[in-house]
Amino acid sequence: MVLTYSTMLSLGTKAPEFALKDVVSGKEISNATFADKKLMLVMFMCKHCPYVVHIETALAQFSADYQSKDIGIVGISSNDAENYQEDSPEKLKEYAERLNFKFPLLFDETQDVAKRYTAACTPDFFLFDSERKLVYRGQFDESRRGNTEPIDGKDLRAAVDAALAGKPVPEEQKPSTGCNIKWKPGNEPPYFGVQ
Repeated sequence: MVLTYSTMLSLGTKAPEFALKDVVSGKEISNATFADKKLMLVMFMCKHCPYVVHIETALAQFSADYQSKDIGIVGISSNDAENYQEDSPEKLKEYAERLNFKFPLLFDETQDVAKRYTAACTPDFFLFDSERKLVYRGQFDESRRGNTEPIDGKDLRAAVDAALAGKPVPEEQKPSTGCNIKWKPGNEPPYFGVQ
């Protein structure tokens, strides 16, 4: 486990394209799936990472709270499932069903989508506005394994609420931290390991 920080992709970046299968329904989900939504939130996550496990219940609650709002939410797991079998599509399906996530959970087998987003850690969050420009790429909240801060998604909720209300999201954002994405051997992107 290597503590890794988000790459903090530049604000204003256009949402990279993706088209991947939902591990639960088997349906293909893409950017176009959320075309009718004001916002789109892309979360890179996995099943085995202790940093994701730390917030998983709050993440499920977050997805339930925003299910009826004008936001499309998607989770993507890009980990090497061959070497990290807990992150295989079958295990991810069990995980999504157990936690009753209100968003599709996709498996990025080639890891190309993670690279397009410069995703570095799990969890890693990317919030896009109505023009699909990046307005937030920060932490879920201040809580981390080992501290006593509340697990409430305060930072992400504040960004989503501001964007839904048509208000600017503050540009000062704290990076998400977690386990590094488990790249397939030889598939590590140029930004891997850069802090």
